[in-house]
Amino acid sequence: MKKIFALIAFCFVANFAVAQTEDELKTTLKEKQDSIAAIQGRADAIQAQIDALPGWKTGAFGTIGGSLSNFNNWFAQGTPNNSSGNIGITGNAFANLQDDKFFWNNSLNLNLGWVKLDNKDIDTDSEDFEALTDVFQLTSLYGRRLSDKFAISALGEYRTTLLNNFNDPGYLDLGVGATWTPITNMVVVIHPLNYNFVFADNDSVFESSLGAKIVADYTRKIGAIGFKTNLSAFLSYETSDLSNWTWVNNFSYTLWKGIGVGFDFGLRNSRQEAANFQGVALEDADNELQSFYTVGLSYSF
Repeated sequence: MKKIFALIAFCFVANFAVAQTEDELKTTLKEKQDSIAAIQGRADAIQAQIDALPGWKTGAFGTIGGSLSNFNNWFAQGTPNNSSGNIGITGNAFANLQDDKFFWNNSLNLNLGWVKLDNKDIDTDSEDFEALTDVFQLTSLYGRRLSDKFAISALGEYRTTLLNNFNDPGYLDLGVGATWTPITNMVVVIHPLNYNFVFADNDSVFESSLGAKIVADYTRKIGAIGFKTNLSAFLSYETSDLSNWTWVNNFSYTLWKGIGVGFDFGLRNSRQEAANFQGVALEDADNELQSFYTVGLSYSF
């Protein structure tokens, strides 16, 4: 009986010691994590100072996502013999010049996607990858500083497709107004005098007009996490049917040497594009919200 009591006492003491050691280790881990967070905060503050220095700042990041599959005699599905795949690529590059008296920000946004579904049992479908997502946008903003947060500015923005129907449609915004930079890495453009040039073969739907241009862009990197959001809107003075807006968001988490995982999604609204696709008059278009997303490997340099 004494041996049993001794064994129970030993097990109790051993479990207590293990629990105590685990609690001590968790406390130590929390202290180390707090130290890492403090160090990262100081590093981010130094990086913000570097970003604010005069001169050129350049960089690029993006996401690559895709999948490939092949089935032979897989009778559980409606198309037992097929090969399919999808590939998506997004890219963002920037070259910004900062000076005490002016700034010049330039950016490139690219979003390309292909999809394929080949039914091997029929000969009428395509065996090739077909372009699905196709966005090309180039922006240049020049500002003359009035203060640390305000500037008079001029903006040029061009958007079209590359894989199909290049410059049909194509949009070119040229305008002047003011730019507000309330915090580091955030730019808000308000240009009440802007002309939206539209290039397209279907001139019964697409029409150029005078209006206001609003752009809001915010880019931030916190440790291994980076994100960028950009809203670009044109508000036509002639009619709201000629207005459009695009909101694109990019997220990434770096795992190793600039490589990680990324997620991109975007929303767009354009009655002119809806009417052109549906083959109807502008006022008869079903102007549904456009959207896309891409998940995959991310890269930055």
